[in-house]
Amino acid sequence: MAEGGFEDRELEEIRRRKLEELQKRAELERQAQIAAAQRRVALKRILTPEALARLDNIRVVRPELAEALEQQLIALASSGRVKVPIDDETLKKILEAIYSQTRREYRFRL
Repeated sequence: MAEGGFEDRELEEIRRRKLEELQKRAELERQAQIAAAQRRVALKRILTPEALARLDNIRVVRPELAEALEQQLIALASSGRVKVPIDDETLKKILEAIYSQTRREYRFRL
């Protein structure tokens, strides 16, 4: 009968750890959602509707680029290095600059 109590304690400990893990994961997800909402509010303030639509389109195709671009736009706007609101043409120029820095050129020799 002592063995049954030991197994019960083990199961209870496993359940407790699993619950803690789930709670931590839920808290991290909640924090990520809050951060995303704050970024979205900031972007709505610094981008025109057309530029925001372009950013949303980029997010569909290349989410990692959109996230990097969001961070850069927020940094540019908060430092005053770009005039707010950023219109679609300005966003295109920023994108061109990013592409020119990250684009790789391939040369084939025959």
